[in-house]
Amino acid sequence: MNELTTLEKRALARVSTADGHMLIVAADQRNGMKAVMKDGPGGPDAVTREQLADAKGDLVRHLASHAPAILLDPEVALPQLVDEGVLDAGGTALVVGMDASGFDTVDGLRHTRFSAGVTPRTVRDLGGDAAKMLWYLRPDRQDAGSDVVRQIHELVEACTAEGVLLIVEILTYRLEDETEEQYAERFPQLVVDATRLSVEAGAKVLKLPYPGSAEACAAVTEAAAGVPWAVLSAGVDHTTFIEQVRTAVAHGAGGAMAGRSLWKDALSVSPAVREELLTTRALPRLRELRAAVDRADVPVGA
Repeated sequence: MNELTTLEKRALARVSTADGHMLIVAADQRNGMKAVMKDGPGGPDAVTREQLADAKGDLVRHLASHAPAILLDPEVALPQLVDEGVLDAGGTALVVGMDASGFDTVDGLRHTRFSAGVTPRTVRDLGGDAAKMLWYLRPDRQDAGSDVVRQIHELVEACTAEGVLLIVEILTYRLEDETEEQYAERFPQLVVDATRLSVEAGAKVLKLPYPGSAEACAAVTEAAAGVPWAVLSAGVDHTTFIEQVRTAVAHGAGGAMAGRSLWKDALSVSPAVREELLTTRALPRLRELRAAVDRADVPVGA
């Protein structure tokens, strides 16, 4: 296991429930969030930066206080939501996203974009308790000597030196010359191998896609070698995600990070409609998710 420093241990506790399981509301999306704010004239392209910031603020107001932590971006949400007191500094922990929207493609492989000017020190200056960085990885094409693994190692080291816990998010993806069927068959092993590479690079906390089955979750846990991992929602519906979380936690996952599964059908350009949907639809989902990560009255066929 890659050992946590004292500061990193405190940060991990801050983003976890009282029972010690990670639970983070993901609200760092930008284009993805615009895409579900459909009731404004002109569709997603007409959603302004101000409207997007207001929606993120409502996610903080109506969901964040019911979760240990919320993930926000420095492009739209920060530092505004901290400076204006929307996010209570003494309550919900803040995870700062370091990745920019989109990706670059080089020789058929995806490469993450870093948010301009966002460093581990920036995370601290924004009031962050932890940082999150996304990398795309194809471990069947990229090994321990690849640029992406080097980047993971360097950012983990830089965050540790600054006293910032880094959550390493890994996404695999289908290659251009790969069919959907081929990718689906390879996917569980890709997640397992990406986990192993990330841990070898020094990752101390991981955010990973659900690898497809209880057996695959157990394999991911083994590959993580004691490094805690949270399962991400990847845009699936809430009912599906709850079952994925139950299975993952029963087989070694350390929690969940949920975005669209919570709020994708509860956002609206209209603040009044958004408030109603977040409180009557998204919040009950969050409470159910909290029970799932803590295995509270949740039957699991483990």
